[in-house]
Amino acid sequence: MWTHCRVVCSVVEQLLRGRPEDVALVRAGALLHDIGVYLLSPGEIYIRHGILGHDLLRSAGLAAPLWRFCSCHTGVGITRDDISRQGLPLPPADYVPESGEETLVMYADKFHSKTKPPVFVSAPTYRSSVARFGPDKVKRFDELTAEFGVPDLSALAARYGHAIT
Repeated sequence: MWTHCRVVCSVVEQLLRGRPEDVALVRAGALLHDIGVYLLSPGEIYIRHGILGHDLLRSAGLAAPLWRFCSCHTGVGITRDDISRQGLPLPPADYVPESGEETLVMYADKFHSKTKPPVFVSAPTYRSSVARFGPDKVKRFDELTAEFGVPDLSALAARYGHAIT
């Protein structure tokens, strides 16, 4: 998990170049976004890790911008409608990034998977996989790609020793 968060931080650092987002906040968000994975009970559905991390950081007294990285990074954002339509085990709410910092961490997270073995995920591969959730999710990913660009996964794959899909 820690390696994944460091990878996401590396992706963020590439995408940040010349952007107005708060560098320190984005780095902190990248490093903390998946902390809720450590709280998942055996058999608990993975999608809950975001709200678990959110609750952990809130109860630890950290600032709200840090908690939101946890609850707003899954997919290209999860809406109340997504929860209802897909029967997701989440409290009904919109879990979508609101700030540039949150959006950047959410987007950067799409380029690395914690599978075993971990892999980098190319933009075309992610675009194809998110299509199963509807054309609106593909459109959102395309908007993010236009806004932030695509990271150099070759350099990161060489650095971390993970393949690119």
